[in-house]
Amino acid sequence: MNNDDAIFQRLSTERDVLTVSQLNARARSLLEEVFPRVWVEGELSNLARPSSGHLYFTLKDSGAQVRCALFRQNAARIRLDLRDGLLVQARGRVSLYEGRGDYQMIIDSLEPAGDGALRQAFEALKAKLQGEGLFAAERKRPLPSHATRIGVITSPSGAAVRDIISVFGRRAPFIELVISPTAVQGREAAPQIVRALERADRAGFDALILARGGGSLEDLWPFNEEMVARAIAACQTPIISAVGHETDVSISDFVADLRAPTPSAAAELLSPDTQAMLAQLQRSHRQLQQCMKVRLARENLRLDNLRRRLRHPGERLAQQSQHLDELDMRLQRAWRHRLEQRQQQLINLRGRLQHQHPERLLRVLHERLEQLRQRLPRAMNLQVQQRRQRLESAAQGLHLISPLATLGRGYSILLDQQGKAIRSQQDTQPGQQLQAHLAEGQLTLRVESEQPHTLPLLD
Repeated sequence: MNNDDAIFQRLSTERDVLTVSQLNARARSLLEEVFPRVWVEGELSNLARPSSGHLYFTLKDSGAQVRCALFRQNAARIRLDLRDGLLVQARGRVSLYEGRGDYQMIIDSLEPAGDGALRQAFEALKAKLQGEGLFAAERKRPLPSHATRIGVITSPSGAAVRDIISVFGRRAPFIELVISPTAVQGREAAPQIVRALERADRAGFDALILARGGGSLEDLWPFNEEMVARAIAACQTPIISAVGHETDVSISDFVADLRAPTPSAAAELLSPDTQAMLAQLQRSHRQLQQCMKVRLARENLRLDNLRRRLRHPGERLAQQSQHLDELDMRLQRAWRHRLEQRQQQLINLRGRLQHQHPERLLRVLHERLEQLRQRLPRAMNLQVQQRRQRLESAAQGLHLISPLATLGRGYSILLDQQGKAIRSQQDTQPGQQLQAHLAEGQLTLRVESEQPHTLPLLD
């Protein structure tokens, strides 16, 4: 017995009663042990990008799907432009989210699968045609409300045509269906679809259904061809595109006037249900009768109210006269109240004017002038005394440094004939006349000799 068989055998013979948490924990351990790492190919759908940085999506093929989680640290390494519809190969481990009991894959790597080139071509053509305005809402034509003749462009042997015929036979057998056969898969499908569209557009149908059953991206590729998209855009007849399953999207869906998720849904959009129409007619008839009864009862009630409200013109005049008297009294009261307000306002203004009278202001200014006139002599005397003291102080300082004080102590100042002070005997010459300035008077001197003579400092 291998390891996997041992796991299943151990679980099958377990006799303990498990809680839900224990059951999910064991299921998770089993899945992660049996599928530690697998590669799975599928188409991305339901891609979610929460603020946490994790990615959540579904991998699907034509028959099944599986939930997947790509956590932030692994998502940062993915260089693919992830979007719904992209076919990828995913590597990861199979696990179970215990909180909800959801079976899922924990992805650690993503690579583009074989139809990556087709998907890129799809996106490029989609962007091109959208830029040209072929998908614009304003060019979409409304579907007829009561179609009687409808053209169906599809394979005559496919399941799509059987579904459409079945729906019309059940819901509206009176509508004429005309099948325009064409290939819906393979190399020759796109040109045949274009020719079928052109023929059907000239046939004068009320509406057209372009239909095909589900399949892979390669199987549905004729409906992604540019020639088919432009043929749809050129049609004057309203077209419903019903290509593939509900999750499949083609270029034809964008260009057509309306997209139906399935061929059966397209037939239901154009085929009114006869039984439903009869039932609706009966409901409308009953509603009309009920509405008429309600309307008659309401009008009778309104008539009675008007009859009771109808009064003699004299009563209306009396009421108007009374209302006029009330308005007159209100006007008189309002006038008296307004007059009292104006009188009070006048009294306030007169008081403010009296308070601001020029005579009062002149009296205040006169008192202020008299105070200043009294303060002026005192301020002048004070300034004179301060200036006299400063002058005496400056005179004393000047006397201390004045040469006249030096002359008063018995010294003299010698000047030559140009008035230059003699500071050294080298400044004189024998026979030179000098002027000696004394404390009192001047003397004219003549230099007799230049012999140095030392004077005693003290006599």
